[in-house]
Amino acid sequence: MTERKIIRIDEAKCNGCGLCATACAEGAIRIVNGKAKLISETYCDGLGACIGFCPLGALTIEEREAQAFDEKETKKHAEHTRAPALPCGCPGTMVREVRPVAARGVSSERRASELRQWPVQLHLIPPHAPYLKNADLVLLADCTAFAYADMHGDIMKGKSIAIACPKLDDTGPYLEKLVQIIKTNDLRSIEVVMMEVPCCSGLGAIAQRAVENSGKDIALNMTIINLDGTIK
Repeated sequence: MTERKIIRIDEAKCNGCGLCATACAEGAIRIVNGKAKLISETYCDGLGACIGFCPLGALTIEEREAQAFDEKETKKHAEHTRAPALPCGCPGTMVREVRPVAARGVSSERRASELRQWPVQLHLIPPHAPYLKNADLVLLADCTAFAYADMHGDIMKGKSIAIACPKLDDTGPYLEKLVQIIKTNDLRSIEVVMMEVPCCSGLGAIAQRAVENSGKDIALNMTIINLDGTIK
């Protein structure tokens, strides 16, 4: 143990938005039970690159007794926590395009699904998936699909989607994944659909940074869904 600079997280101020976890290149911070946690002192270099990403000032640098920063182990940890490869042969992760139900002759009295693809979870979507080429991409916070009744017709129709939760997911790999998707495909636009709750804002911030890091000029729009199911 040596006295050195290390990150301090004020849990009383933290709302679990996940921006600090995304900003930490070493993977030293994760969202656990809705709060940012320093998972290991050895992964934190004490430089504080994550501080400026916290909208609530929950992060500071303190000087105290702590385990030394281990650059070698941190590098191994960061590589291990990158987006996982798709499980080989699993039907649930097989890339496919989906035909709308209405096109298969189902009665018009039944509302048709506008889902055009599989998979939909951001961790599982490969950057080279064919349904991303020249697409309008909608990045949905998980809860929005349950809160907004007309999600399929008003927001998803004719678009590719990716779903994610900035509060409960391991958001570390999301920024890199989105940058890869943007660079690989000539996306026409990105729309981020979030709930009005503070923790959801992290998804918009990740998307904005991804567009900036990609170097592409892409229209980025934000749509906020109120808790009563209306668009803000």
